[in-house]
Amino acid sequence: MQVLKIAQTSASFGLLALLLAAMLWGTVGIVAQMIYQMTDTTPLSIGFWRLTLSVPLLLSVGWRTLGWQIVQIARGDVWLMLLIGAMTALYQVCYFGAIPQIGVAAATLVTLCAAPLWVALLAAVWLRERLTWSVAIAGVCAMFGTMLLVGPQPASPTTASTGLGVGLALGSALGYAVVTLCSRALAQRYHPLQSLVLGFGTGALLLLPFALATGLVIRYPVAGWLCLLYLGAIPTAAAYVLYWLGIRRTLATVASLVTMIEPLTATLLAWIVFQEQLGGLGIVGSVLLVGAIALLYWQLRS
Repeated sequence: MQVLKIAQTSASFGLLALLLAAMLWGTVGIVAQMIYQMTDTTPLSIGFWRLTLSVPLLLSVGWRTLGWQIVQIARGDVWLMLLIGAMTALYQVCYFGAIPQIGVAAATLVTLCAAPLWVALLAAVWLRERLTWSVAIAGVCAMFGTMLLVGPQPASPTTASTGLGVGLALGSALGYAVVTLCSRALAQRYHPLQSLVLGFGTGALLLLPFALATGLVIRYPVAGWLCLLYLGAIPTAAAYVLYWLGIRRTLATVASLVTMIEPLTATLLAWIVFQEQLGGLGIVGSVLLVGAIALLYWQLRS
């Protein structure tokens, strides 16, 4: 009985760690919007600096915490960590590429709703995770909640190719799903800092040519660099450490559903900071998302 109680507490901690990570990710849009208001930059430049600035922070903390252990990684697992970096770069490039094709709202909606489906499918095959009814119901609530929260929005006048945009958004979701599953596979064997340093370093290197091709922005005001430093330190370095601590205690499918609280955080912050309107459908969507998280928490506690 005591062992069961410890396992339940551990699972509950994992869920809370994932929830906090998703809330930190939800601040990215607001901070990025602040950077756009300060200077003329590009999404890929922000994505590159976000990963690049996180690496020395993670490395310095990792060295102080683990010492030489930070580089003690089995050869086979090195490739898995490199895959995390490659897929991190992939889902950012695909997401940024989908935006000019189908608009921000549609790109976000397709990516967020497709990611848990990819995770559930791949986790059943790769990790042999069983999909329970409570998780399935929570998934339906979370996806409908996200659809209502993002809401039906008018098509962008710059829309170029719907098919290409949807394909890129699905590719972004697949990249995120692979990151989730690789993280779940490695989380039991390694400290989060070991995988994150190698993975994010790889991701930054892979993003560099794309950022250079579209015009890498290196001049920012002091406030802009502070915002970029925040993106590297808090919703990247700190949030992903929390994500790793959480995913080692929960199923990959559950983790992908919990992180859908990110758009709710972003929407609420946009409402508070930029006075963006949250309509009736958005409120219903918010309730569904919170209800999905509550259902997952209840399952872990029962």
